[in-house]
Amino acid sequence: MKEYKISNLRNVGIVGHSSSGKTSLVEALLFTTNTIDRLGKTEEGTTVSDYDLEERKRRISLNTTILPLEYEDKKINLLDTPGYFDFVGEMVQGMRAVDVATIVVCGVSGVAVGDEKAWDYCNKIKLPRSFFINKLDRENSDFDRVLEDLKNRFGISVVPIQYPIGKEDDFHGVVNVISRKARIYSKGNPKGVFCDIPPELEEKIDSCKQAIMEAVAETDEELLDKYFSEGELSDEEIYKGLIRGCANGDVAPVMCGSSTSAIGMDVLLEDICECFPSPEYALPQKGIKLQTDEEVFMSYDENKPFSAFIFKTIADPFVGKLSLFKVITGKAKSDLSIYNSNKDKSEKLSNLYFMRGKQQVVAKEIIAGDIGAIAKLQYSATGDTLCESSFKIKYDKINFPEPVISMAILPKSKGDEEKISLSLGKLLEEDPTFKISRDIENAETIVSGVGEAHLEVIAAKIKNKFGVDVLLQEPKVPYREAIKGVADVQGKHKKQSGGHGQYGDVWIKFESRNDGEEELEFIDKVVGGSVPRNFIPAVEKGLKECVRHGVLAGYPVIGLKATLHDGSYHTVDSSEMAFKIAASQAYKKGLEKANPILLEPIMSVTISIPEDYMGDIIGDINKRRGRVLGMEPDKKLQKVIAEVPMAEMFKYATDLRSITGARGSFEMKFERYEEVPASETLVIIDEVKRNRELRNEA
Repeated sequence: MKEYKISNLRNVGIVGHSSSGKTSLVEALLFTTNTIDRLGKTEEGTTVSDYDLEERKRRISLNTTILPLEYEDKKINLLDTPGYFDFVGEMVQGMRAVDVATIVVCGVSGVAVGDEKAWDYCNKIKLPRSFFINKLDRENSDFDRVLEDLKNRFGISVVPIQYPIGKEDDFHGVVNVISRKARIYSKGNPKGVFCDIPPELEEKIDSCKQAIMEAVAETDEELLDKYFSEGELSDEEIYKGLIRGCANGDVAPVMCGSSTSAIGMDVLLEDICECFPSPEYALPQKGIKLQTDEEVFMSYDENKPFSAFIFKTIADPFVGKLSLFKVITGKAKSDLSIYNSNKDKSEKLSNLYFMRGKQQVVAKEIIAGDIGAIAKLQYSATGDTLCESSFKIKYDKINFPEPVISMAILPKSKGDEEKISLSLGKLLEEDPTFKISRDIENAETIVSGVGEAHLEVIAAKIKNKFGVDVLLQEPKVPYREAIKGVADVQGKHKKQSGGHGQYGDVWIKFESRNDGEEELEFIDKVVGGSVPRNFIPAVEKGLKECVRHGVLAGYPVIGLKATLHDGSYHTVDSSEMAFKIAASQAYKKGLEKANPILLEPIMSVTISIPEDYMGDIIGDINKRRGRVLGMEPDKKLQKVIAEVPMAEMFKYATDLRSITGARGSFEMKFERYEEVPASETLVIIDEVKRNRELRNEA
């Protein structure tokens, strides 16, 4: 690749709803610039962007991919991000590395929830955005209808800088509204031929240009004065104003075309170069200078010492770890010794690359504002800052969405547990949106992610990348047992077998604790030496071992109070072991008499939804044996606060997405344990017995 100055770089994130044609758009832009010689198709798994085995199988993007291309004297880094909601973490990573987002909207179905979410996220991180209305060669596509929808939803800052020629299967050209140049396209040729604007569109183009001038004028007082006094702005002033307005987020330009037919791609490339901000105009990166602990906002500048931010990691079992980074200041050069300010470790930049899909292009240096990759960094991970040791700075980390669904991951073959653990560790470097935990009680490894498809893809990657077959199943609910009544019982262990025998005798009163604590409360009320002092710790130890398993279904017992108040002993045959056994006998007898109950974990759930879905959500919570505690407004949404049993919530992420058309979100945390209804208790006990029988048979 040629050497570029910072002013000649454009970093564009391609975002939007799933199946809006993002990957096809990137493919068409690569084809138009002769970066590739054949137009790949997502349906055939032949695109440069979707190279992963699972992406080709599912025909959707699962990873953010960097695809640089060269157009005229500019280098454009396109970042193709997944639209499927389970892989939002990839989109979040990609958006950290770009200077403007292009939201791809389907010209047939119009604005979808994925487009709204992309817009909201860009607003949240103050990222400039634009729109590309795609698929205008399809039946029932309508540029004007979609444009009106965009304006209604996102405001008057949405302005068309391109306009289509023809509709549906007669869509054959695009007009650049600012320059008033029209291009028409013939089949299979991505290069348009200049032509006059069709007479029937003249008035529409004038109207669009007027809207651009008004939007641009409002971003700058000088331009506003000129527009009011003269009634128009020059093309050069419009372009300058658009760059500033787009960079500030005040203007969202709208472009159009068809990615699968490669219509309008050269017009789009021109506007990316002329209207999109270069890294010079990009939002400064927030960081902390480590020497002074001072908060700073760092603009992209190649004249300062080197610093960069790692926004993504690729874990490859053969190539090793690839760290994708964006240079904020200075230049990355091979053999440069650098400092990781997050890990307080030194690293060496040995192998520098530019990435194009899975292809690695060796790079001598990577300047501020550009995106590259480093192989085999020892300590660095996603979200870390790399810098020169004389210029210690730490940039803000990426805020990833929290996991909302958990599954137990099991090996299909015995003995693969260690391989699973190693492969999960590698994938965790690559994908910070999933978490791993260990349920010691049920001996299960739990993986938590953003959705069911997310966890299925993790399981598939373990097989494809690391050769281990795994199963995903619902985790076991950590039920507990307790007692509602009181029982005063004797536990007596007496055994004669020649020589020393065994003798232990205790009277223990069992009742529930009333102080809200879960640990066993052991009280010694023995008087008169009926149980010698040296055996009392053995009684307590015996009970502590017993409470690990209850009498109903074998779950741990919580909130139990045990008072040892009497007993007897034998001067020769009594021992610690005998008193432990006596305590366990008393425990079993006492709990059976004291009205044992099963407890289940209750989760506190906060659900954020548009008001239209309130009735459906409340009805669904009631079906899950939940209780709605309250509702409160939250900006444009409504918050529903409820308590629901954990057993009913394992696949709630999927169900909520289905009920609300993916517009709802929720947070969940453990609240307390509550008694399981009698009908449910019998089902749980039967299930436990059945599992035990199956294990015994195996």
